[in-house]
Parts: sequence; C-alpha cells; structure tokens
Amino acid sequence: MVLKEIDVKTALSKSKLRELDYSLNPYYGCQFSCLYCYARKFTPHEEASNRWGEVIVVKRNLVEVLLKEVQRVRRGTVGLSTITDPYQPVEGSRLLTRRSLEILLSKDFRVSIQTKSPLVLRDLDVLVRHRERVDVGFTVTTLREEVWRRLEPGAPGPKARIEALKRLRGEGIDTWLFMGPVIRGMNDGEVRDIIVLAGEIGTRIVYDKFNEYGISLGLRGDKGWWEAKEREILRSCEEVGIECHSEVEDWIHEERRRFLPLF
Repeated sequence: MVLKEIDVKTALSKSKLRELDYSLNPYYGCQFSCLYCYARKFTPHEEASNRWGEVIVVKRNLVEVLLKEVQRVRRGTVGLSTITDPYQPVEGSRLLTRRSLEILLSKDFRVSIQTKSPLVLRDLDVLVRHRERVDVGFTVTTLREEVWRRLEPGAPGPKARIEALKRLRGEGIDTWLFMGPVIRGMNDGEVRDIIVLAGEIGTRIVYDKFNEYGISLGLRGDKGWWEAKEREILRSCEEVGIECHSEVEDWIHEERRRFLPLF
C-alpha cells in the first residue's frame, strides 16, 4: 500500500444525488479493492485511479479547509463518502472522517455515511450525540464467504458489517442496508436472505443492480432478468414488512461523472 498526501482547495463538493446536497471524500482510492467498483473511473487523482487499491491519497489539509467552508455555505446533507469508503483502514490513523464528522455535525449539517467497515463504531460517541442528524448505511453484497472474498477482497467480511449495523441500530442511529450491486449469477440468489436479515435488524433496504460503467465481470444481466429480480425484491420487502427503495442509477452516474467543486 502506497500513501500519498495532497493539499486541496475545497472539501465539500456539490452532489447530484437526490438525497444529498454535498459530498465529502477525505481520501482518493480505496483499500477495499472491490471488483465491481466503478468509483475508480470517476476518481480525479490519476495514480489512485490507475492503481486502484494500491495507492491511497490523503487530503492532508481537508479539516482546515472544511472549517472555513462550513462558515460560508448553506446548511444541507453531506454524503460521506461518494467515491471512496470513509472508514477504510487508513482512517484508523489519519482520522479525517472523524474530524470532518465532528465539524459538520457541530455546525448543524446533516451527514449520511455509507461504508463497509465496522471502524465506524469507533465514532459511536459522535454519532449518538448527534443521532437526530446522522444516518449510516452498510453495504451488504453477499452473506457467503466465498463470494465476499471474490468480490470484495480487501473489505471486512459480511458478518462484521452486520454486527456493526445491529450495534448502530441498537444505539438508536438511523440505519439502512445497501444491497448492491445485485449481480446475475453471483449474488442474485441471496436477495431474500439479505432482506429477511434487514427485517430482523429493523432497518430499511436500498438496492441496485450491477452497472458495468466500463468494468466488466462477464456477468451482466439483461433487462428481463432485472425486471423479474426487482419484482422479487419488492415482494420480499413487502412480505418482511420493511421499507425498500431502488437507488436511481442516473443520479449515481451523474455524481461520479461530474464531481463538481463548490467554488
């Protein structure tokens, strides 16, 4: 793993996702190296993009820049993060996510976190203190170890994610489970099991299919397959009695494509 440091001019970026006003990415690159991840295609740092999972870029002055920005931008919802996992291993020592979280929540911003890492529990004190303005989503792509190791070789295992999700839910944090990407022939047979698990935890589901965006796994599903699978997902959510939403791919694609600076 190669760590590099850069200085940035902005911390917050405008978001094109419906539920977010801003995005904040403390790092470029991601140590989790998920096989299906298309964030590398929209990462503006060339070396981190080309050597995905090998090079992590730390925005060393991020906190100082953020402290200035929160004084002059309108309040809104900030996504942590949209092109990298905010709780990948480097966060354990650099603390950029935690420090950013403290600043944003203390200044009355709302924060939406998406991660695959139980490291988020380290910041439980901050999350509980501001629970009315924070939500945390865990990506659970599969419950099977062999599929996890193939698809997400550097990420924490699904059992650890689920236990962390339960802990957060038990502390009264607003949580959600991202079931995605759903990949034909890989994890599409697990959707009901994951939905049942979400029901047991008492958390809502957000789901999405695999969109290649230039990354080929040779497993892309056709339109008919996805329409049938989506009916199964919605039916299972109704039977289990949990809230279930599709993540709209056009907003996701626009977010990664444009990555607009605020200033």
